[in-house]
Amino acid sequence: MTDPGTVLKDELYGDMPKLDVGAIRADFPILGREVNGRPLVYLDSAATSQKPVQVVEAMREFALAHNANVSRSVHTLGTEATEGYEGARVKVAAFIGAARPEEVVFTKNSTESINLVAYSMLAASLDPKADPRLRLGPGDEVAITEMEHHSNIVPWQLLCERTGATLRWLGIADTGRLDLSNLGEIVNERTKIVSFVHQSNLLGTINQVSPIAQRAREVGALVMIDASQSVPHMGVDLADYDVDFMVFTGHKMLGPTGIGVLYGRTELLEAMPPFLGGGSMIETVSMTGSTFAAPPAKFEAGTPPIVEAYGLGVAVDYLNRVGMDAIRWHEKELTAYALAALGTVDGLRVVGPGAAVGRGGCVSFHLDGIHPHDVGQILDSEGVEVRVGHHCAKPTCVRFGVPATTRASFYLYNTTAEVDALIAGLEKVRKVFG
Repeated sequence: MTDPGTVLKDELYGDMPKLDVGAIRADFPILGREVNGRPLVYLDSAATSQKPVQVVEAMREFALAHNANVSRSVHTLGTEATEGYEGARVKVAAFIGAARPEEVVFTKNSTESINLVAYSMLAASLDPKADPRLRLGPGDEVAITEMEHHSNIVPWQLLCERTGATLRWLGIADTGRLDLSNLGEIVNERTKIVSFVHQSNLLGTINQVSPIAQRAREVGALVMIDASQSVPHMGVDLADYDVDFMVFTGHKMLGPTGIGVLYGRTELLEAMPPFLGGGSMIETVSMTGSTFAAPPAKFEAGTPPIVEAYGLGVAVDYLNRVGMDAIRWHEKELTAYALAALGTVDGLRVVGPGAAVGRGGCVSFHLDGIHPHDVGQILDSEGVEVRVGHHCAKPTCVRFGVPATTRASFYLYNTTAEVDALIAGLEKVRKVFG
């Protein structure tokens, strides 16, 4: 692959990394296809990114030449499969700056990762001998925010319902930023865990971790961040964040579906009860009881997504080769361009921050009098693929008084010409609906 990351001189910002987007797009054959007779404009990477040929071919070769189960065999294929699987764990740990590979637990997605922690805390709440940091009961509280994806709301609602704890949340200001004015009230001495999104999948807002984490530490609460939208786009080094848990997913970062990650501090993973029981997660088993393997095996019961994990490792290689700083800067420029262009469309309201500062590369908007589903269908007729609906963030839509939004999301392979195609498509929407 041609090195797509170069450093160019910018008059205002000095040496800033720039991408050779043409070289990158050559690695994504799907971007060359047509949709409804029009060139494909894929603006839905916040839901699922496309995969480069390097990932697809590596997974194919692994399945054809190294297919076997992991951690259970002494034969050659089993050893090769295990090396590929565990090698991916090492790559992911290094990518996020984890202290040890064993702090990376493979799951099937971010949703399962969050549920793993919530259900482990439920199990701990039923065991009076469990680590008190993990136990909840009446009088205890869980804190989240109003801008969460449903996967960071529902598991905590269930945990609170089943333990008698109370769910509380930080609100959203009119600007699309978190309202931290009552942080000291929401995160208090009764709070057991604070779980919040690093970058909103609807608003694009990038939340500051430090003030929330600092307040949580003051009251002895655990901290989790949902980094599904930030790890793929801006690079996340855990050394910069005082968190206990972090979740993200492979299919939003050029990897396959069916593979996700839970990062957890070693001491907490060791203290947590297992989520699923079965093969590979045990130390010993008898008819009267079992003991469990050390993390991460304790949380990876049964045959894991082996090829998918390997593919995620290759996706990490690709992102490292391109350079996360270059990706972040490219998306920042695209987002600024898109926000300015969207401002020229009559009746269009951006839902979220209106400037490309402290926000990521997904932009949600609402056209007055036109339902997002109609917007999406007309854009699709023009080959422009966007997301419509509440984006699994219904409370955020309610907060801003819209039933749903249209969302365009950008990644390393998108161009300003594709933003122009989006704007042309929106002008057609306006003509159709008068």
